[in-house]
Amino acid sequence: MRKADEKRTTRETDITLSLDLDGSGKNEIDTGIGFFDHMLDSFARHGLFDLKVHAKGDLAVDSHHTVEDTGIVLGTAIKNAVGEKEGIRRFGQRLLPMDDALVLCAVDLSGRPWLGFDVSFSREQIGYMDTEMVKEFFYAVSYSAMMNIHLKQVSGENHHHIIEALFKSFGVALSEAVSFDERIEGIRSTKGSL
Repeated sequence: MRKADEKRTTRETDITLSLDLDGSGKNEIDTGIGFFDHMLDSFARHGLFDLKVHAKGDLAVDSHHTVEDTGIVLGTAIKNAVGEKEGIRRFGQRLLPMDDALVLCAVDLSGRPWLGFDVSFSREQIGYMDTEMVKEFFYAVSYSAMMNIHLKQVSGENHHHIIEALFKSFGVALSEAVSFDERIEGIRSTKGSL
């Protein structure tokens, strides 16, 4: 039962999120930001995670608080659903193409937060989501999940494709990292803990 239900309420956002790491990609997502919903759907479907997200944010201001706080809540859910990390692979990676875009994602459920983000955007928005919020989202996930996330754009011109490839590759890499390997006894670390 690797599931987590999380809630975060501030003066800027009200977010409820449910995550099942051993799901099949079913999801129900409503953040009020259509493009962001599409990205979270891509993450869940390709990671085979069951994910429910309902977010109400101060979208009259901009997308910042909703996207960042959703990242915080998702990261917390990942951390809590993974639990003690016994028997999991811990590391995951994916080089993922999407038409003109090619991106690399590598993750480590190390217990230490870090975001490496080598992606550039020349557009300010896609739909109602600011492109600068892509980095903020992954930063929030990495720090609240206490995990390393490295994202690198190898090629690509279409911003929709680049960002969607980032979310898909993160889903696939995380799915690998949280998967079990029967050869791993205890926690995969020279320290004996993560």
